Amino acid sequence: MSVGQIEQIDPRFRRRVTGLAIAAAVGGFLFGFDSSVINGAVDAIGKEIVAPAVSGPAEDFVKGFVVAIALLGSAAGAWIAGSIADRWGRPRVMLLGAILFFVSAIGAGLAQTVWDLGFWRVIGGLGIGIASVIAPAYIGEVAPKSVRGGLASLQQLAITIGIFVALLSDFILNSAAGNEATAALWFNLGAWRWMFIVGVIPAIVYGYLALRVPESPRYLLLVGKRDEARGVFETIVPKDEVEGAVADIEKAIAEDKKNANATLRGPSFGLHPIVWVGIILSVFQQFVGINVVFYYSNSLWTAVGLGDHAFLLSVISGIINVLVTFIAIALVDRIGRRILLLIGSVGMAIPLGLEAVAFSFATLHDGQLSLPTGWAVVSVVSANVFIIAFGATWGPLVWVLLGEIFPSRIRARALGVAAAAQWIANFIISETFPPLSAWSLPWTYTIYAVFAALSFFFVFFRVPETKGVALEHTEDLFLKRHPELRSTN
Repeated sequence: MSVGQIEQIDPRFRRRVTGLAIAAAVGGFLFGFDSSVINGAVDAIGKEIVAPAVSGPAEDFVKGFVVAIALLGSAAGAWIAGSIADRWGRPRVMLLGAILFFVSAIGAGLAQTVWDLGFWRVIGGLGIGIASVIAPAYIGEVAPKSVRGGLASLQQLAITIGIFVALLSDFILNSAAGNEATAALWFNLGAWRWMFIVGVIPAIVYGYLALRVPESPRYLLLVGKRDEARGVFETIVPKDEVEGAVADIEKAIAEDKKNANATLRGPSFGLHPIVWVGIILSVFQQFVGINVVFYYSNSLWTAVGLGDHAFLLSVISGIINVLVTFIAIALVDRIGRRILLLIGSVGMAIPLGLEAVAFSFATLHDGQLSLPTGWAVVSVVSANVFIIAFGATWGPLVWVLLGEIFPSRIRARALGVAAAAQWIANFIISETFPPLSAWSLPWTYTIYAVFAALSFFFVFFRVPETKGVALEHTEDLFLKRHPELRSTN
């Protein structure tokens, strides 16, 4: 009986693996929290931090840069995470990510200048970038193949919960401050500062869990610690399958050693073609504009005439985002990754197109954008349909695929590059939205809709189904489907 059938043998093994996956996925919570905590603070930052330093057209640019600069840190963290994980192991790198986020939460909350705040945002970004790579890598390495998709989707579930908790904490703190984020709360610190500081709580939780989870058995075998790897396997698979599981990985490692000099470099624009598949999936996930909703939703709700309820509506969107992730968890190992991605591409393109149409009817009064009542309703509904489509498909499933598609000899490094590409794409979208929206919101949403449509064709022609395939053999699917993806590395 295969390792992938452990859930049919003894539920305790399934519970153990699920517990490990949840612990690793807390890194995704930090990701989501950091992504959205800025939503409630951005206007206050503009007033207290940015406005005293710059004025005129540069003010909006600098405010957008403060929002997005953490993503550059995340890209750097993701880039280095793979190589560090291959040297230190997975849990130690998780701990490093937790420490960086802890320090950043306090530093950002106490920042006094643009440069001060930007520095701490970058430090936090480093921690988030590291966590974003290690979580799917670790889950992919401990999860049996038949439930790997669902467990890997926990990463996205944790992200969505992090987003929701950030929006909810912003709402609570803003309400406590009389709906004025610059108003002082405890210790005479403004509400927006506490929005950052509360991030120390999930950072501590993640750090504690990092100290408790075992090392990945794949990593242990890679560094020659066979007995320790067997010990870990004995807690996640039936005893009579331990040797088989160890042998399978050792065989894969032995094959990898034949390519001991394997690197990410290859014949396709300097990279291994499989790496490009991961990069493009990551870029599409961001270029549909999902983080515009979670970074700037308060501003968008104000634009459709719902400014008095902006914080509450953002919380509702966060709840929807959490709930629909369970759809992906339920379906990813039943109907597969590919079909869900294709459905998601269509499900995102249509509401984004409707947003473009809706905002073409917007008018400007006293510097404030507004929509007619009917089109305001269309905009609100479309935004939430878009969140549903993304949250049930592209949000979690890209992380699932990134944990699956790369061969073990380059997995950690390739995942780091793909995740870094995702953060850079996120930065581009976040930094360009303010000037693009000032130029034309209809065209901005049209651009996002086009990328959603293009993502359909990329998946249709380039991404095979990986459901139920052993981690060591997923690369073969890509090579069989696309022989041109073969590399000499």
